[in-house]
Amino acid sequence: MTAKKVSGVLRVGEMEPTFAAELSARYEIPQLPGGPDRTRFLTEHGAGVRVLVTSGSPGVDADTMAALPNLEVIVNNGAGVDLIDLEAAKRRGIGVSNTPDVLSDTVADTAVGLILMTLRRFGAADRYVRAGRWAREGAFPYARDVSGLQVGILGLGRIGSAIATRLLGFDCAIAYHNRHRIEGSPFRYADSPVELAESVDVLVIATTGDRNAHKLVDRAVLRALGPEGYLINIARGSVVDEDALVELLAAGELAGAGLDVFAEEPHVPAELFGLDNVVLLPHIGSATARTRRAMALLAIRNLDSYLSTGELVTPVLSPHR
Repeated sequence: MTAKKVSGVLRVGEMEPTFAAELSARYEIPQLPGGPDRTRFLTEHGAGVRVLVTSGSPGVDADTMAALPNLEVIVNNGAGVDLIDLEAAKRRGIGVSNTPDVLSDTVADTAVGLILMTLRRFGAADRYVRAGRWAREGAFPYARDVSGLQVGILGLGRIGSAIATRLLGFDCAIAYHNRHRIEGSPFRYADSPVELAESVDVLVIATTGDRNAHKLVDRAVLRALGPEGYLINIARGSVVDEDALVELLAAGELAGAGLDVFAEEPHVPAELFGLDNVVLLPHIGSATARTRRAMALLAIRNLDSYLSTGELVTPVLSPHR
């Protein structure tokens, strides 16, 4: 496959490796430089850019869009679009696409894996063996069963539903909270995050990370979950009041947490490192070779489609000029 030159398309931010490879095999697309060269590039070339391609980080803010007066669409390689200023895009009629569905199963698997690791303390048990403590101190302390628990899912969308389906295999009772009740859902609906948290053993965060969800899981929600409750987050770190979470975990006012995402990635609160009841992952929810390739190919389908037809395959916002 020979990469072809395409005008009016610009890459922004660090590209996920699989996406970068697949994209480079098909197109020759310039990269927006950083530092002082960024302003000069936008001044000289910004008017010619119609399409931005990104893997999410560091995002596309209103200032970047303002420097691109003829921008028509933003193609995002990822399901989450919280780092793209959607309100600014909507005002300008700029389309935004993402990569839904293809990562739902993998992220749901990660959520269930975190539940098992956190409640059964598999990571801590592994460290116990490696440190020679089994031979010196005897049996590892008992952990918590997963089967038969009450599990609350905050955000019963594609990923949340996939998590729920998997947990039914553990005979878990599922409840959920969304902004609106889902008609026909077999699961119990809670009217608020606090009501959901106070009625479950495990609270799984699977909501979007948009502005409306910022610190949705606040101190009140965490206190409602209580000293016997566990928090699992595979959504976005911004959804949780991280300071309150760290404080309550350190004080023993939460039983534990399994976290794949954090408020200021890749920085993780140092207070969490010494807590054996906390499992920490480096935002790998969708990080399998098959899923990352599927995401990359869907993002490229969006780019191909827009360049040839003016339509996006999986629009979050449809373009209109």
